[in-house]
Amino acid sequence: MKEVFHLLDRLLEFSMPHLVAVPILVPMLTAALMLLLGENRRRTKSALSVVSGLIGLLAALALLRWVNAADTGGGPGSIGVYLPGNWRAPFGIVLVADRLSTMMVALTGVIAFAASIYSTSRWDRAGVHFHPLLQLQLMGLNGAFLTGDLFNLFVFFEVMLAASYGLLLHGSGRLRVQAGLHYIAINLAASSLFLIGAAILYGVTGTLNMADLGVRIAELAPGDRGLVHAAAAILATAFFAKAGAWPLNFWLVPAYSAAVSPVGAVFALLTKLGIYTVLRLWTVLFAPDTGASAAFGQAALVGIGLATLFVGAIGIVGTQRLSNLAGFSVLVSAGTLLAAVGLGQPAVWAGALYYLLSSTLAVSAFFLLIDMIERWRNAGMSVAPHEAAGNAPFLSEDLSAPADVNLDDDAQALYGRAIPAGVAFLGLSFMGCTLLLAGLPPLSGFVGKFAMLSGLLGAQGLTAAGWTFLTLLIVSGFLSLIALSRTGIRHFWTQPHATMPSLPALEVLPVAALLAACVALTVWAEPVMRHAQATAEGLFTPTAYRNAVLGARQVPNPVPATVNVPAKAVEGTAP
Repeated sequence: MKEVFHLLDRLLEFSMPHLVAVPILVPMLTAALMLLLGENRRRTKSALSVVSGLIGLLAALALLRWVNAADTGGGPGSIGVYLPGNWRAPFGIVLVADRLSTMMVALTGVIAFAASIYSTSRWDRAGVHFHPLLQLQLMGLNGAFLTGDLFNLFVFFEVMLAASYGLLLHGSGRLRVQAGLHYIAINLAASSLFLIGAAILYGVTGTLNMADLGVRIAELAPGDRGLVHAAAAILATAFFAKAGAWPLNFWLVPAYSAAVSPVGAVFALLTKLGIYTVLRLWTVLFAPDTGASAAFGQAALVGIGLATLFVGAIGIVGTQRLSNLAGFSVLVSAGTLLAAVGLGQPAVWAGALYYLLSSTLAVSAFFLLIDMIERWRNAGMSVAPHEAAGNAPFLSEDLSAPADVNLDDDAQALYGRAIPAGVAFLGLSFMGCTLLLAGLPPLSGFVGKFAMLSGLLGAQGLTAAGWTFLTLLIVSGFLSLIALSRTGIRHFWTQPHATMPSLPALEVLPVAALLAACVALTVWAEPVMRHAQATAEGLFTPTAYRNAVLGARQVPNPVPATVNVPAKAVEGTAP
């Protein structure tokens, strides 16, 4: 086995740095091929989508292994830098694969692969160009995670958003159109702010390369820092809108709940892209070595994160719809991560990165699971039939249990019967999502929250913001438990089982795979946490990142071969 891994590492070393571009090129070329095939070759396009997702996932896992292979002591590890135009940074385009970006690309690959398989069951036939749009969205997501400059970050953002507009409207319907208009409006405004902030930064510093920006900001004259801080605030507003941060999150729950289930599963990554961008730019531009600009906006970042966490927790306990529960769970996750990033402590960041993986996988699985539950229980509706009457079928007027509560329509005992396999799968999967989203043991949601709290309590002197974060983190988990338990009781216990769920394997396997990934995070929590800790340390001290990007060398042009022909060997020449 060691020889196999050694051969794999040699192969990865040989394929670098070109492997960095594979997660971008594969979905781009796949989408182009699908558009050439037309809509009458849907099965072929479905197969291409799944194969492309598998190739992208394998490439992402290979990159993740490569950045960790050269380091086992928690140092910076390997950082892959690819210069597509063969121009040195900061003058040319640069793609960077470090611990953080490869982790996000791998997370994207897992969720996209599961969503593409799930969609082939029926949802890809609800409209046109589903799979090409999905591939273009993956191209934008992977490009945004891997790019090393602000200009191309904007380009990949727009590619991702343009594809998401079509995916949100997939399946048509008034609710999707209404939510889509709000979604498009807020993202167009955010894109405009992105351009304004990037233009101001370029005007002051003369560069848009992230690594070079950190160097230039450290050397700025005091009179120019105000403009840089204003540009950073404008950029942050754009990224907060994309991350679903309060008060710019009014669009998120309606949009995510209106999207078809595989689209909602992929959309869980979009808020994480906003959080990734905030974390990446804040740690590079305002690192401890940037002088007076160090940790700029930290208080605002913590406050916005705490407010988002509070709003998400209140929303999740106040909603009755399954899809809204998933949307508010995204807000809870986003608020937790933003507040954890703003605390500025590597130990808390490590737990937050672990929590990011767990919560995103859990929410994506929840979106897929909701589709199956709603089709089974309420014919697409997420409100139980008895709620309209205002009474519960399992209680009498004095709230005592009826004598015949254990009997079905044929007066046969209900307790002790074997649970059908489909119902058992839905119930156990829902229970797993509940444990993950509420952060209860023994699954990875608890490990991530416990790691954040341990890092927070282990810090020197807990501030008021730290105590508030600790309280909201615990309270939000408790409220999520209440909301999800209440919904589980309503959908699995209080309704007659008139029909058994019909669950195709193409729908069961993706949900099972995402939940299995969360179990794997729990079982192998130690190596994953070690990766998260090394990532957090590298973010807190971005010297290795800057040196790798700015020190990347161009590939020398090939020297044309010259052939020296002796004069005597040429016919007709004088001796």
